[in-house]
Amino acid sequence: AAAASFAVEAISAPVRNGSDLDSVVATQAREPNSGLIAMPDSFTIAHRVEITSLAARYRLPAVYPYRFFAEVGGLLSYGVDMVDNFRRTATYVDRILKGEKPSELPVQAPVKFELVINLKTAKTLGLTIPPLLLATADEVIE
Repeated sequence: AAAASFAVEAISAPVRNGSDLDSVVATQAREPNSGLIAMPDSFTIAHRVEITSLAARYRLPAVYPYRFFAEVGGLLSYGVDMVDNFRRTATYVDRILKGEKPSELPVQAPVKFELVINLKTAKTLGLTIPPLLLATADEVIE
C-alpha cells in the first residue's frame, strides 16, 4: 500500500538458498529505476556479504535492516540498534532472576534506531546522498 502511494511497484522476490541470489539481484537490476530492500531475517544476515557484493556488482541501490550490512559495503542501513536491544535485555534477566514470571513481563518494542550511510558505496553507484539525509545519519562511512 505504501509503495502504491508513491507510484512505485513493490516486487517480492523471496530467496531460499544462496544459489538464487545472483539471478534475483540481476533480474531486479534490469528493471528501470529499481532498488532492493533486504528484509531482516536469518538468511539475509548469513548472506550479507554476498548480497551487498551482488548489489554493488549490478549497481543496484539497496537498503538493509542492520548496520553491519553498511559496514560490509551496503549502501544504507536503517533499523533497530541491536546493541541497545541486547543491553535492555539485561533488565529482563534481572527481573526474572529476582522471581518475576517471564510470562508476566511486558513485551518491549525497540526504542533506538540507527541510520548508517556508506558514502564509498554511494560514490561507486554514482549516487549523491542529500545533505539533510547525511546530517541525520548516526554514522557515515567514508
